Amino acid sequence: MQKDIDLRLSPQQASDLDTIKTIFSAETGILYKDIESVRIIRRSIDARQRNIIVNVRVRGYINEQEPQIKYSSIEYPDVSNAKQVIVVGAGPAGLFAALRLIELGLKPIVVERGKNVRERKHDTSMMSKEHIVNPESNYCFGEGGAGAFSDGKLYTRSKKRGNVEKILNVFCQHGANTDILVDAHPHIGTDKLPGIIEKMRMQIIASGGEVHFNTRMDSLVIDDGKVKGITTNTQQEFDGAVILATGHSARDVYRMLHKQNIRIEAKGLAIGVRIEHPAHLIDQIQYHSEEGRGKYLPAAEYSFVEQVNGRGVYSFCMCPGGIIVPSASGEEQVVVNGMSPSNRGSKWSNSGVVVEIHPEDFPEYSEYGELSLLHFQEYIEKLAWIHGGKSQIAPAQRLYDFINNKKSSNLPPTSYTPGIVSSSLHEWMPLFISSRLQEGLKAVGKKNRGYLTNDALIIGVESRTSSPVRVVRERESLQHPDIEGLYPCGEGAGYAGGIVSAAMDGERCAEALAFWLQAKS
Repeated sequence: MQKDIDLRLSPQQASDLDTIKTIFSAETGILYKDIESVRIIRRSIDARQRNIIVNVRVRGYINEQEPQIKYSSIEYPDVSNAKQVIVVGAGPAGLFAALRLIELGLKPIVVERGKNVRERKHDTSMMSKEHIVNPESNYCFGEGGAGAFSDGKLYTRSKKRGNVEKILNVFCQHGANTDILVDAHPHIGTDKLPGIIEKMRMQIIASGGEVHFNTRMDSLVIDDGKVKGITTNTQQEFDGAVILATGHSARDVYRMLHKQNIRIEAKGLAIGVRIEHPAHLIDQIQYHSEEGRGKYLPAAEYSFVEQVNGRGVYSFCMCPGGIIVPSASGEEQVVVNGMSPSNRGSKWSNSGVVVEIHPEDFPEYSEYGELSLLHFQEYIEKLAWIHGGKSQIAPAQRLYDFINNKKSSNLPPTSYTPGIVSSSLHEWMPLFISSRLQEGLKAVGKKNRGYLTNDALIIGVESRTSSPVRVVRERESLQHPDIEGLYPCGEGAGYAGGIVSAAMDGERCAEALAFWLQAKS
């Protein structure tokens, strides 16, 4: 027999299964000796009060052995001779679209402009060591997409729990720890995610699909309102319907679509900075203790949303025990992002803090039409490059100095390995953004004593929060309304915001495309 109960435990109690088993017995009245084992199937931390509580859902196995299989696996058929579908991009949307196509009996041809995930590491290392940006292989482009080196956070606000669990199970089937099926805010870790991505690619190939690296889509082949395939920089042409999963930084793709008169539209996004605190300080603030996280708690997370002059100011992609990395994808850009290893063991914690922006907020860019915010992104990243020393060295300022419009005379140590230089971000960032950041951070400081400190850094700029463009698609069919056989997908098309939501959208597009092909036959 199996029985599930919810418990509210101390961090120490929640860390020990024997203790949980004893409490389970006391709560249910079931004899301890009859309980073969207990398993945590859901876990979250409630740190709102001084006494930290760990909420757990526990499954007890009474007079029966706990089953060994902890996730649902999928049997992928051989699709070597099946009808082929082109998937442009090997990020989470593209990879999950390809795997779902195989499930549905179709052959995915994955075209990825960058390198495989292991070779990407050399190029990302060169960004830190030599300040060299490879425009085709970096933290944004290559196998795994931007998510491959962004800590592997798997939290999503989607209410479609069944779909979320499917995605998590696929990750587990390809090597992720089954803890992601339990934790309220699961993450894999940037040190482990590349190996999982490799296994997904190996599964695609083993099932008869294809994966082409260093192969950039240069144009869509369209005839009489129907997509026939794509052309590439390798002079190859691939025939078939297209799932467009190019990621949020593929600016050349947006320009190509615009040039080919394929309907797109400007989309709001958010731009700001990345804030880095000593991890122990964030632990102290969030866990209400001078001791910090102590022995039984993980590195603390935080999130906030404030409204300032009609626009949201909010934390984004918080990385407890993490590092800040360079995320430019071209020359004369400085862009920062955060990531964490699986153990979240860095002595720093960082988070993006960004301001909501709509196309109408910068009318001076209206001449660019649908590409208006793309041009604004490029402008602010160029500013960061100029004020950072015209390399991957990033402009930075002590947090309290930024709040008080003061240039920092010196800077504390940072996890950002290319290096930082003192810069008055409050002077050169657009006032629309800097003033809202200041007011939003002041509000956060009032609620979280110790957060506003000169032991913390702000580093600029955090500008790749989402795509500045939405590639239009129909609500039900997910096809582009003007181009038959074209399925805009994931973050790059403006329909997702994170690894899990992008993966879910990839699966949805694969299903919609398969349904369309079946209806045509």
